[in-house]
Amino acid sequence: MYYEIFMANVLRLLDDKQMTKQTLAQKAGMSISFLSDLTNGKANPSLKIMAAIAAALDVPLPALLEAPETTPAVHETAGRYRLTRRLPQGLSQVSAVLTDYQAFNVRQWDEANRKAISKSGDAPS
Repeated sequence: MYYEIFMANVLRLLDDKQMTKQTLAQKAGMSISFLSDLTNGKANPSLKIMAAIAAALDVPLPALLEAPETTPAVHETAGRYRLTRRLPQGLSQVSAVLTDYQAFNVRQWDEANRKAISKSGDAPS
């Protein structure tokens, strides 16, 4: 289960950052074929590999293991993982360290955005 969450977050960040798998592989210090095996469901990452990928994406590893409701779904089709849903245009998902007051404001914005997404029919599945 965590592998699917991890891969969904990696694929989302690649898309958000407009980064290629080739660039990610180079930054993470691994071969493109191994990264391809990971994204095709033919290999499982070790903790060391997950940490290298997180560092290459410039995000904390725990953020790649979180499963928020807005994370795009990843479906396995013939051993391949693919991103199946993105947030509506104009919305982004971020992970941040905030003060209690800032977090309160962000939670209110998040709730309002989720309601707007649900009403527009673009709710994540």
